[in-house]
Amino acid sequence: MAAACVRTISKTGRLVYDKATCHPTKIPAFVIPLRNAERTYGTSRLDFGARLSSYALLRGGRVLGCAFIFGGGFGFGLYQTVKLTLQRHLAEKAKVLSFPPLLQDGLTQAPDLGTDLKLKLYQYKTCPFCSKVRVFLDYHGIPYETVEVNPVMRQEIKWSGYRKVPILMVNGTVQLNDSSVIISALMTYLMSKEKMIPQILACYPEMKAKNEHGKEVIEFGNKYWVMVNDHEYPEKDSRKEEIKWRKWVDDWLVHLISPNVYRTPGEALASFDYIVREGKFGRFEGFFAKYVGAAAMWIISKRLRNRHNLQEDVRQDLYKAVNDWMAAVGKKKFMGGDSPNLADLAVFGVLRVMEGLQAFNDMMENTKVKNWYRRMENVVHNHNHSE
Repeated sequence: MAAACVRTISKTGRLVYDKATCHPTKIPAFVIPLRNAERTYGTSRLDFGARLSSYALLRGGRVLGCAFIFGGGFGFGLYQTVKLTLQRHLAEKAKVLSFPPLLQDGLTQAPDLGTDLKLKLYQYKTCPFCSKVRVFLDYHGIPYETVEVNPVMRQEIKWSGYRKVPILMVNGTVQLNDSSVIISALMTYLMSKEKMIPQILACYPEMKAKNEHGKEVIEFGNKYWVMVNDHEYPEKDSRKEEIKWRKWVDDWLVHLISPNVYRTPGEALASFDYIVREGKFGRFEGFFAKYVGAAAMWIISKRLRNRHNLQEDVRQDLYKAVNDWMAAVGKKKFMGGDSPNLADLAVFGVLRVMEGLQAFNDMMENTKVKNWYRRMENVVHNHNHSE
């Protein structure tokens, strides 16, 4: 996947830099302008291209090989997803969409979330799954600290056996993994006011399986359920609809981001420029991640298009998905009515990572999402008390 690809690209980039012939001080200056970019890199187009080709031959095409082996997009900027086939298999095997058992009563009174609990979010800023969690926390006015993870070395999460982001640490002792589990568990905590986080997490069992490549992957049972009784839920009649669209976000919407933001070489370069600026990269890690990563992900985006059976013009799939969402919202302000529900927050969190890119501008101009999106911006901003 793209995160693994960036790690390989950046690590091998260091090896290239260590060679005298590839040191930036030896390269003639040539500034490549970028649309909407705040950073450019000085290099000779011909010289850099020749050296990149030589490097690819010397390393056996490891950069692009990595891209094709790991395949898919980490969404917009370094996200990892479980494939649809695995999700369907696990859903059939575990029957996670059946109503889950509720937590037992009589637990110790929980502290008020956001005052007694200290939350630390380990993230990639441009990851749509991390964005989903931030939107939830911001909307509910829950203070939290963010730790930007270097996608190459990942030293910030070396203590964790779970090697993906987001990871949310509660009081430095309880670890929550997977964006949908994090959101469901915290929403359960907010609504129940009497259940402790460790007991809540027991309702989201970790399940391990192997994908078609033989690689072990992790999923979580019941992850779209908020563990309270129906009579406690504010939207009794629309609870299943909320779950349906939250799942749709993870199973479909996120898979449209990479093919659209890496659609052309120019869009891929602008996307990686944004990723490098907003992410935590070393100087030379960022240099190789930006240029080699953009080239690799442009090629990978075509494979993603075929994998997910997208149209030749992937914008049309993005437009249709967004308009399908707006049709589900209907004439209401939000799917949740006068206030956003968890599906509103998830859709907004994923779409928000494209802001500033051509795909986002095209989406706003060619779909019915603009008014809903602006309302979401306002309510999330008004509730935002994050640190």
